[in-house]
Amino acid sequence: MASTTSIRTPERVEGRASATVDRALALVRIALGWVFLWAFLDKTFGLGYSSPAGQGWIDGASPTSGFLASRDGALGDLFQAMAGSAWADWGFMIGMAGLGIALTLGIALRPAAIGGSILMVTMWASMLPLESNPFLDVHLFYALTMIALAAASAGDTWGLGRRWSRLAPVRSLPILR
Repeated sequence: MASTTSIRTPERVEGRASATVDRALALVRIALGWVFLWAFLDKTFGLGYSSPAGQGWIDGASPTSGFLASRDGALGDLFQAMAGSAWADWGFMIGMAGLGIALTLGIALRPAAIGGSILMVTMWASMLPLESNPFLDVHLFYALTMIALAAASAGDTWGLGRRWSRLAPVRSLPILR
């Protein structure tokens, strides 16, 4: 006799389970947004965590020189050459702030996923070969997480994603969603 059990696919999950998943993704989105916002704030103001006090961007320190100058892996020369350059500093800091704001507010998750993935894959490449895992590290995990959050429209729960999606430029260019 054949079994009549059905498999629950994401499209068939409704009610409480769906709301729970939406809330869980919103929490992940907000937490990841805070990771990027905090990196931006600490590197800008030298709050004494990863950036020493008095050595913030506003104090004249480069937010990229410490990390990039220490790269000595397969692509070390390339990344060392970027260390401390104005374009790298500005690009990195705008990226950190933009990712933090977009993820925290739940807006522009598609551009954040694209730009954030490029940034994270670049940082991952700068660390090759990896010391603790042959392939995966936190940078790739963050990139994959941003892609999943954008695909799931995670900004619609506890965020401004729905309002954002109703703006005329976003309606005409869905990539901005």
